[in-house]
Amino acid sequence: MGWTILIADDHEIVRKGIRDMIRQFRPEWKVCGEAGSGAEAVEMGKALNPDVVILDIAMPGMSGIEAASQLARAHLPCRVLLFTMYESGRLAEAAREAGAQGYVLKSQAAHYLILAIDRIMEGGTFFGTPEANGAADGKTSSDGGPIRCEGMDARGTLAFPKKRLQKFRWLWSKAGFST
Repeated sequence: MGWTILIADDHEIVRKGIRDMIRQFRPEWKVCGEAGSGAEAVEMGKALNPDVVILDIAMPGMSGIEAASQLARAHLPCRVLLFTMYESGRLAEAAREAGAQGYVLKSQAAHYLILAIDRIMEGGTFFGTPEANGAADGKTSSDGGPIRCEGMDARGTLAFPKKRLQKFRWLWSKAGFST
């Protein structure tokens, strides 16, 4: 299905990494907009009406948690996925309270971002890892069936071509994240 996605992160290189990953593994999905702040994400979410909004939690001005809350209060039909480098036991609770359907750690994006988007667009949730969401092997969808994800290896990890994986890791490390 050709879903539309709004990406919000205050680092352009992170937005580019997400955009490139989506183009590589889900070319039928369309990045309909990019925002550099939480306030901009809320405005663009209302104007563009995307299927998915990916929000960095730590942005200047308005946080991703507050942006998710405002999107939920606006009764938009979009699904919200928080994107963070911070791991906290309270994160899933704060994300749910804000109206988000999940979060992905930036350090695990190469493994779980596409899977998380698939999961929330199926009507499920994704909070951290497949195991944290009740899937012992990480390969079940919200209806209990297998997740169909082209480009995934037998472990459920996205199988990047070696050159693309090296480029992605380099871009990610330049943005200050580890893979």
